[in-house]
Amino acid sequence: MSKFHVEMLDTSSVPLVEAALVLLVNAFAEPEHYGQRRLQDELQAVDGRLYRQFFIAQKAGKIVGIGGVKAADWASKTHLLYLSAVAQEHRGQGIGRSLLGARIEWLEKNFANGRILVSSAKAKRFRDHGFTLVPGSGVDGRYLMLRRFAR
Repeated sequence: MSKFHVEMLDTSSVPLVEAALVLLVNAFAEPEHYGQRRLQDELQAVDGRLYRQFFIAQKAGKIVGIGGVKAADWASKTHLLYLSAVAQEHRGQGIGRSLLGARIEWLEKNFANGRILVSSAKAKRFRDHGFTLVPGSGVDGRYLMLRRFAR
C-alpha cells in the first residue's frame, strides 16, 4: 500500500482543480444540490474574512481525497468543515482522518480562537478529534458536531 500526502489545494493549478472536481462530482449523489457548476465555484479559494480553503490527499500523483473548510457567513469565529470525500477504492486508509487533522491544524494556526462545525453520520471520527455532539441536531442520520479551540 503506497503512502499518501496531504496539502492545500493549489487553486491556480487547473489540473489539480479539475481532478478535485471529478472526485467531488463522483462522491456527491445530489446533482440538484451539489451540481458540477456549484462544486467548481466552491473549489475557488477565497481569502479574507469569508475565506474558503481546500486540502487534498494525493497518492501516486492522483487526488484520492479532499476536504474543505470555510468561514460561516452567519456567525463570527465559526468555521465549517464541508465537502469531504475520499475515493471509494482508497477508503479505510486514514485519508479522511488526515484531511480532518490538516484542516483543524490550519484553523488553529490561522485563528486565535473559534468553533468548528461539521455535519456527519460518523460521530466517532469527530469525537476522536475533540468534537462533541450538538444535542437534538440529528437529521436524516446526520448529526451536527462542534469543536471549540483557543490558543
